[in-house]
Order: sequence, then structure tokens, then C-alpha cells
Amino acid sequence: MDINHFMKQFQNITFAFLILTVIMKTNLIAQTNSENYQHEIKQWHQNRETNLKKESGWLTVSGLFWLDEGENTFGSGKENKIVFPDGKADAKIGSLILIKDEVRLNILPNIEVKRNDTLFSSGIIFSNDLEEQSVILSHKNLRWFIIKRGNRYGVRLRDLESDARKNFTHIECFPVIEKWKVNATFEAPNSKKTIPIHDVIGNTTETTFGGTLKFEIDGKSYTLDATLEGEDDLFIVFGDYTNGVKTYGAGRFLYAKKPKEGNKLVLDFNKSYNPPCAFTDFATCPLPPDQNKLPFEVLAGELKYGNH
Repeated sequence: MDINHFMKQFQNITFAFLILTVIMKTNLIAQTNSENYQHEIKQWHQNRETNLKKESGWLTVSGLFWLDEGENTFGSGKENKIVFPDGKADAKIGSLILIKDEVRLNILPNIEVKRNDTLFSSGIIFSNDLEEQSVILSHKNLRWFIIKRGNRYGVRLRDLESDARKNFTHIECFPVIEKWKVNATFEAPNSKKTIPIHDVIGNTTETTFGGTLKFEIDGKSYTLDATLEGEDDLFIVFGDYTNGVKTYGAGRFLYAKKPKEGNKLVLDFNKSYNPPCAFTDFATCPLPPDQNKLPFEVLAGELKYGNH
């Protein structure tokens, strides 16, 4: 074998070795990235379940009582306008008085109620100057605050020892497949505007429009409209063909970050999650607008929970 032939064979072997090394490194990086992504979704889901189980999570929500104008007596006694769970509250606690856009709370003597952890007897607990949940009342293991939906005012009740909270274990999910983490193009509105969002109790709320997200699944183009929360959180309520069969019937929720520069963002359907109404009958969840009902199955994110 002459030296030129030997050198040519050596170069071929070296080149092949280098190619093999690059392929192995590329595969290793891809495997590592995939493992990191699986871990990211698992951690996100664990945090989601942890938040659900907190005192302020949706598993403790055990009642929603709409107030009439004027006096609304409340307690566990059946004679009250608002009846709290039997055995979990005193028979008569006091009165919630709604006058126009203001709610006052009067507590009966010798009944212990706290306002944000301070003993409370009488005062305004909701007005146009107070944010929802800024005043939280407590009595034994019950917590409540005032919400406003449309022109109605209601008492949202939490039971820290609710069966839903005590019996919760986990939420089943679709397998994590990276196909459902898609690149999207963000189209910001030309001017500030709102879009109507309907909810499960029949209200329609004009909500700040965040923009439109354009993306592709299996080579076909789709869009979703998002509302804006805060400065840069895009909130999406969407429906798809899994609803009512594999997933919650009234759709699911998803967040994305508004791009700080340019118009590209990531839309990760593996982080699609159930609305509060999947865990309690006493939530007032928004429904997907017609333009957000996708004509295919989104086999990613959370599955149905319980009987909801």
C-alpha cells in the first residue's frame, strides 16, 4: 500500500469519525433538551396542583351567594337569606347590607369574625374603591369575600376543610409531546380595544384585547385571540374537539408572554389547564369566544377532572 492511498483512507476514516461524533453530540443535546422540557412541564404541573390545594385555591370554594338589595342575613340557620354549610358556622352570624354599589357587614354580638385576621364587628367590606378579595372575612374554617359580576354582587365562600380539598390527589394530563409547543406570530391591535367575553353565568364582559396569535399545526394555519392581563400576559380561552369527551366541556385556559421585541412567541399547549369550573360549581368562568374554537383535537395539557 503506498503512502498516498494510506493517507486517503486515514482521511476518510477521520472524516467519518468526525461526522459520527457530531451526530452523537447532536442526538445527546436533543435528548438533554427533551428531558429538560419534560422536567419543565412536570414542574409546572406540580406547581399548578400545589396552588389548587392552597387555602386560596379553587378546591376550597364551596359557595356563591348573590346579594339582594338591602339586608341579607347569613349563618348556618335555614332562616337566613344566605345559608352557610350546616355544622361549619354559627346559626346566625350577622347581616350583609347591599346599598347600590356598597356592601356593609354587621356582625352579631359574641360572634367571632375576623377581617384580614383582625377581629371585626361592623363596616364596609366592598365598594368601588376596594378591589375584589382585598377584604377577606373568616369565621371558624370558613372564609368569604365579595365579588362583582356584571351588575350583581355575591359572596364567594371558601371552606378550608372542603371534601374537594381533602380528597384531591392529582389531575391527569395528556402525554407531553413537543409537537404541541409551537412558535406563533403575534399581531398586536392597532389601537386599544375590547372584545366581548361570555361566562358560564350568562354575563358578557368587554375585556381588553391583547392581540391575535397565528400558528401552524400539522401544516395548517390557525389563530387564537388573547385578552391582556397586566403589562405582558396574554390570556387565551380556547375550545377544541376534545371538550366534553377527554377534556373539560367548556374549554381550557392557556397563557403566553407578549413578546418584548419583534412579533414571535411560544404557545405551549402542554400547559393548557382546566378552568376553575372544572373543580367547583361556584366559579364564574369565561367561555371560549367563537373565534377560539379550534377545529381539531388538542391532545395536550390537562384532562377532565372528576365529574365536571
